[in-house]
Amino acid sequence: MKVLLVVASKHGATQEIGERIERTLEASRITVHAKLPESVTSLDGYDAVLCGSAVYMGHWMGSAKDFLARHRAALRERPVWLFSSGPIGDPPLPAGEPTDVAALRESVGARDHQLFPGRLERRGLSLGEKVVVAGVRAPEGDYRPWDEVEAWAATIASALLAEAAQPVAS
Repeated sequence: MKVLLVVASKHGATQEIGERIERTLEASRITVHAKLPESVTSLDGYDAVLCGSAVYMGHWMGSAKDFLARHRAALRERPVWLFSSGPIGDPPLPAGEPTDVAALRESVGARDHQLFPGRLERRGLSLGEKVVVAGVRAPEGDYRPWDEVEAWAATIASALLAEAAQPVAS
């Protein structure tokens, strides 16, 4: 079983979620290849795909959306899961799926989308980002729910392994 994990991350928090997903899948003896969205040229040889993106101003990053658009036909031929990282605070805000996720999920036939709270560290932000963060009074901190990330990845691993164990119809 070979899985492609594609993650678009601006400041590293979403990439770290991807790394935790990768470790969880690999613990189930699933081979994972993690790549940046812009570096993927083909999905040949992959049995499934997970794609995640950081969310900014309610939207997925362009590189992740471009990846899904470029490989739409190939993605529809295999199991696909999507995840987002972005809301912060307790409770995490903004609530609800990012604006573009429903259309992205539909376009590639994704089985599931999971939204995970993210992390905000002001010291790594650009001046423009700091202005926006101050304007909306976004709370600094790490809100990523590692147990939930691992549990979600474990359900994906279970589904993939169960499907791989099914006899092939002839």
